[in-house]
Amino acid sequence: MDYEDILMDIKPTAEEKKHIDDVSSDIMNFLQKTCDSEGIDAKVTLVGSVAKNTALKGKSDIDIFIAFPLDTDKKYLKETGLDLAHKCCDEFESQAQHHFASHPYVTTDIEGCEVDIVPCYAINDGSELKSAVDRTILHTRYVKAHLDKSQEDEVLLLKRFMAMTGTYGSEFKVGGFAGYLCELLIIYYDNFENTLKNAINWKYGHAIDLENYGTAHNFKDPLIVIDPTDKNRNVGAALRLNKMAEFIQSARNYIFSDNKKDYFYPLNKNLNKTDILDELHQRNSDLIALRFDIPDIPLDTLHPQLKKTCEALENKLNHEEFNVFKADYWSDEIKNCIILLEMASSKLNNVKVNKGPKVFITRACENFVAKYGRENCYIEDDFLVHTQKREFTNAVDLINHIFTENHIGLIKVGKNLKKNIIETYEIIDIDEVDLEFVDDFINPGQYIVRS
Repeated sequence: MDYEDILMDIKPTAEEKKHIDDVSSDIMNFLQKTCDSEGIDAKVTLVGSVAKNTALKGKSDIDIFIAFPLDTDKKYLKETGLDLAHKCCDEFESQAQHHFASHPYVTTDIEGCEVDIVPCYAINDGSELKSAVDRTILHTRYVKAHLDKSQEDEVLLLKRFMAMTGTYGSEFKVGGFAGYLCELLIIYYDNFENTLKNAINWKYGHAIDLENYGTAHNFKDPLIVIDPTDKNRNVGAALRLNKMAEFIQSARNYIFSDNKKDYFYPLNKNLNKTDILDELHQRNSDLIALRFDIPDIPLDTLHPQLKKTCEALENKLNHEEFNVFKADYWSDEIKNCIILLEMASSKLNNVKVNKGPKVFITRACENFVAKYGRENCYIEDDFLVHTQKREFTNAVDLINHIFTENHIGLIKVGKNLKKNIIETYEIIDIDEVDLEFVDDFINPGQYIVRS
């Protein structure tokens, strides 16, 4: 297939690239001159997709690392790194936002570009690692040394394909393929099409070891790609099984498709609220949507806690014999979170069977009978049981009971969410829920195939 038209659409324009290069150079020059003039022993380095020439159009975030010698005191590194970042923000009249990886770093907007300024240790080998971010400079060096110029476009095609099929991005919210992982796949498989042709035959635990370290057996992840700069790290560790599976099926669908070009562009949804709500009603499910305010915490902290809360609520409902067909969450990442539950059954009869011990365990059976009354107990299979009144016959009533200060401990809620849930949660109507989220909820497979 000829990818020239697609590449024209997804590669940064010459103007965009020049702007990014100019801004990067200006920031690096300022930081390095500041280090030199203040006697700070550190080297400023450009890393990430911009440095490797593998950034998609409109995604050219600038990552600048300030590398300190290995013997630098950690407190000094943090304080000096942040001080340099703030001086840079002052110089370019931008606002500094603090984030935290293995130590604090600054994100800012300079002349329309998102810029990360990150202090790190200058390491030459993965064995010297002192913080997780230290590897990034090694990653950039490795890719620049092993990725041919002609393969840069192949990386762009792979990233774009994954982005449009919902499998790109290693952040917890997505759980997909990291940019560095994409680059290593192209280095290993040579080009985009070969990567897809090989991926359709991946099995759980598929291993790639570019430097033949022989350490793949130490990992039990769905996809194992040994970091060529650190034999004890799996680059695919953050890739969730479902995203690996979605990519494999997307690759199969693509290979056998007559509309390959469509896989590189967003779906043309033309969402219609009436049609989506009608589709929901035709499923004949009970829908429960609840909303609450989210706290002001980093997104990498927020999303795991939202997922944990959603899953815990689903498990509790199922444990109480309500039948959750599907559950998911959505957040605007500013104020609101929605948990959407599709119930196969949200109403129950008012009695349930309380299962006791096996009849062969005499003392346990006597204790059970003493508690519930001999005349109320009977046998199911070889268990002693009794029938009791159910506390909640409606799923909404149970949720209202759980999301209170006295009972929130009944489920494992994200620790930063408890206060907001108790104080702000409410049951809302389905037509108040984000329309695209609802569409994704009821049509989960739409991104991995094009008609």
